[in-house]
Amino acid sequence: MTSTEPLNIGVYVCSCGTNIAHMIDVEAVQEFVSGLPGVRIARTYRYMCSNPGQEMISQDIRELGLNRVVVAACSPRMHEKTFRGACRAGGLNPYLCEMANIREQCSWVHSDRIAATEKAKSLTHGAINRVVQQQPLDPLTAAMSPETLVLGGGIAGLTAALELADAGHRVHLVEKSDHLGGNLARVDLTAPHLDAARDLLTERIVRVRRSHRISALLRSELKSLSGFVGNYSALVETRNGSGEPERRKLEIGNVVVATGYKEFDASRITDYGYGSLPNVITSFELETMLRAGRITTKAGREPQYVAIIHCVGSRSSEFHGYCSRVCCMTALKYAQEIKSAVPGCYVSDIYIDMHAFGKGCEDFYKRGSEVKTLFLMYGKNERPVIRKAGPGDDCEMLIDVNEKLSRERIEIPADLVILMVGMEARPDAGEVARLVNITQDKDGWFIESHPKLDPVATTTDGIYIAGTCVAPKDIPDTVAQARAAAGRILAKISKGKIEIDGVFAEVDEERCSGCRVCNELCPYSAIEFNLEKKRSHVIAAACKACGCCVSACPSSAIEGRHFTDRQILAQIEGILA
Repeated sequence: MTSTEPLNIGVYVCSCGTNIAHMIDVEAVQEFVSGLPGVRIARTYRYMCSNPGQEMISQDIRELGLNRVVVAACSPRMHEKTFRGACRAGGLNPYLCEMANIREQCSWVHSDRIAATEKAKSLTHGAINRVVQQQPLDPLTAAMSPETLVLGGGIAGLTAALELADAGHRVHLVEKSDHLGGNLARVDLTAPHLDAARDLLTERIVRVRRSHRISALLRSELKSLSGFVGNYSALVETRNGSGEPERRKLEIGNVVVATGYKEFDASRITDYGYGSLPNVITSFELETMLRAGRITTKAGREPQYVAIIHCVGSRSSEFHGYCSRVCCMTALKYAQEIKSAVPGCYVSDIYIDMHAFGKGCEDFYKRGSEVKTLFLMYGKNERPVIRKAGPGDDCEMLIDVNEKLSRERIEIPADLVILMVGMEARPDAGEVARLVNITQDKDGWFIESHPKLDPVATTTDGIYIAGTCVAPKDIPDTVAQARAAAGRILAKISKGKIEIDGVFAEVDEERCSGCRVCNELCPYSAIEFNLEKKRSHVIAAACKACGCCVSACPSSAIEGRHFTDRQILAQIEGILA
């Protein structure tokens, strides 16, 4: 609109079913805003985000000539894109739409209906004042490189690389070790169907090696990553025997991080005697025996008694509070494999809780009972204690268990004890997170953009995560996540270019002093420093408009588009009016 064009503001107050309406009198809010200057129409609707609600907005824009829209509803994080889309469909610039959060910041946090209604009026008034100061913005575009960097050569990395390559795009697969396959390459059979892990991997590894679109870089590491989505520049270092490392620069559009996990170090739990008792082994050490085709003690004898202990390092306030998800089914798999290899062996399965989630897993649990596995339950805050057996015992070790179901202290004989070690974040996860500019949770796992609605994206555009570097998960979930990440990338590549949100920070070079405070503060590495001009510059495609640089600039040289001082102050005035 021009400066002389009269304001025609449409205000839409959402009931959100009863989420808002149970605590806020939405009709009273509608009546209040109807009398404010510039408001042409004010409506209420049960679900503004629904198709009829969106069409209502679009139709009013077309028929009433609205040039500003305010929606009083839920958080902008939830539906700002939805309502901007409705404005665009009606012919209005989407940045002339403003939301007032009267659900999370009002209805959900109050118990006084009258006070909540008054607050909702103030929040909506602030949004109306703010939208008057907003200006139409246009998104920018940038070229999209169709090449992708995949970090990690396990089942997640292999799957993502093949999905992208099969779609006709070049992939650079970077693996730190000297072979592909990751942790799955150390496994014999997989639960619950007892498929050979070797078969699952071999097919994918062969396809990767034969693909002319996949460059598999073994003994390689990412050393640096710069740029923004669609236009990243990666520096990869490859170790070639005793010679000088080879460095190559790759121009890529997106990155898939699939670096996997590390197993818990069982020696940290002294009660289990791992490292001092020779026949206490970890689950991965048993996998080595299974792949070799023979289960024996250190002395080379077949064990008569085998005990499997769950949750080693997991579900523990001392180590990791989370569940590693795959251990229960893997333990049941071991019981069946041991019974098959050593038919006369007695197997004890010592667990906290049996998690038989997933397709076919409950039946697998039942089959474990049918092979006469002895199931014993111990408390979450307790721990079985393993000690060397005496001369008169017919076993190598004895395990003391405070069994919960029988409420008795039970002594279990064992010639071989298998510790089901949990998953934990890799030691180099912090360095990887720093290089690709993503975050970690308290346990070291990489954090997704949204755990339910956007589980493979991160807060950095163009950086995706998949597999067990995100959290413990089984093979089907890992493969699904890898394919989802590849699908997200293919959707971007198909457009040929990327669209950059019109909301980002801008530096006024005339006022910039070159102090570089903003360069240090930016959490998205979106600000670069021009050494020739001695001025900072914002990379619009990488900027998330968080406002850190705007508030910190000592020269007031940075302004956030769509978050100007005039707009913020107008909103405050409306709220306090």
